[in-house]
Amino acid sequence: MSLRRVLTGIVLLLVTGLLASQVRNLLANPTIWPPDDFIEYWSAARLTWVGENPYDPDLLLPLQVANGRQTEDAVMMWNPPWALTVVLPLGLLPARESQLLWLALNFLAMLYCGDRLWKIYGGSSNRRWIGWAIVLVALPTLFALQSGQISPLLLLGAVLFLEARHRGWDFLAGLSTVLLAIKPHLAYLVWVAILLDTVERRRWKVLLGGAFAGGLGSAIPLMLNPSVWHQYVVAFSHPPAQWISPTLGSVLRLLFGTNVFGLQFVPIVFGLVWFIKHYSNTSKNWNWEFELPGLLLVSFVTAPYGAWPFDLVLVLPAVMLMIRNWQPSQFLILSLSESSGQSKGPSLPTLAGLIAINLACLILNLLQFSSFWYIWVAPAVLVLFVGVRRPLRIRDSVQWVQA
Repeated sequence: MSLRRVLTGIVLLLVTGLLASQVRNLLANPTIWPPDDFIEYWSAARLTWVGENPYDPDLLLPLQVANGRQTEDAVMMWNPPWALTVVLPLGLLPARESQLLWLALNFLAMLYCGDRLWKIYGGSSNRRWIGWAIVLVALPTLFALQSGQISPLLLLGAVLFLEARHRGWDFLAGLSTVLLAIKPHLAYLVWVAILLDTVERRRWKVLLGGAFAGGLGSAIPLMLNPSVWHQYVVAFSHPPAQWISPTLGSVLRLLFGTNVFGLQFVPIVFGLVWFIKHYSNTSKNWNWEFELPGLLLVSFVTAPYGAWPFDLVLVLPAVMLMIRNWQPSQFLILSLSESSGQSKGPSLPTLAGLIAINLACLILNLLQFSSFWYIWVAPAVLVLFVGVRRPLRIRDSVQWVQA
C-alpha cells in the first residue's frame, strides 16, 4: 500500500471521528445551528403525512416554532406539490435528525455535481478534487447548505440529465428533470429546449420519462391529501407582498409599483426572444453538454421570481465550463486565444473575475446585506460567460469522458 493511500486513510478516519463528535453535539444541543429554511420542508412533509394542508401558515407555524425556528411568521414551502414527494421522507424523522440527514444529502449532491461537471468539461481524473473544491468554495453552495435549502437537488437534476442524455438513457434523462422542476421557473428555458429538441430528434422517451416522474411525484402527495393541488393554487394566488427577490422583475416592481406582481414576469419575454434566436442558429448542432450552462444562466438572470443567493448554485455549470481544465486527449478542443488557437485553462481575466464575484458575495454576507443586493451576481457571471463562449469553437465531435 502506497504512502499516499495510508495518509488518505488516516485523514478520512480523523475526519470521520470529528464529524461523529460534531453530530453528537448537534443532536444534544438544539441551540447550535438552529433550523433555517430546512424547517419549511420538514413541517410541510409532516402535515402531508397526516393529510393536512402543507401550504397553510397557521398549521406550519406551531410545528416550526416547536422545533427551533424562531419566527413570528411561518416559513412557507412555495414549491409545487411534486416537490413534496422529494421531501416527504424528512417528515418521518424528528426535526433535528432530519436536518442533519438533509445536510448530508445536499452535501453529497454538491460533491457529485462538482465531480461530474469537472469530468464533463474536460477535467482530468487525477485532478477531480478541483471540481469538488470549486463547488464547495462557491458562496452559493455554502448559502444553500447553511440554510438547508433544496437548491442543490435542482443542480443534481441538471447534472443527471446530462449524464443520462449522453448515455442514451432517454427515459432516465426525463426522470431526472423532476428534480429541476422543484423550482421550474429558474430553468424555464431548459423546458422549452427539451421540448423542441425532443420533437426535432424524435426522442420521445425523454418526454415520457419527464411526464412519468412528474405524474408520480404529484400522485404521491395527492394520495395522502386529495386537496393538495387546490391548496397550492390558493396559497400561490396570494404571494407575500414582501417578496422582493433579487430579480429584474423586482426592479420593475420597485419602479412601477410593488403591488403589481405581474411585472415580475416581464423579463421572461426577453429570455424567450434570446432563446428563439439562439436555438434557430444552433439547433442543427445542438449539444446539451455545451448548451445547458447557458440556458440555466439566462433562465436565472430573467427568472420571474426567486433566484435567491442559495439558488445561484444553478450557475455552477457555466462556471465549470469557463474554468475547465482542457487537455488534448479529452472531448473539447477549444479556441480561447486568437494567437495560439488553444488554451489549457481559463484566461486570467476570467479566473480573476470569478474570484472577485465570489469574494464580493462573501463581503455582502459578512456585512449582512439583504438578498436583493445579490441581484448583480448572475448578470456578472453571464457577462464573463459570454466573453468566453463567443470565441469558443468545437472542432471535434463530443466524446464523453468516463470517470
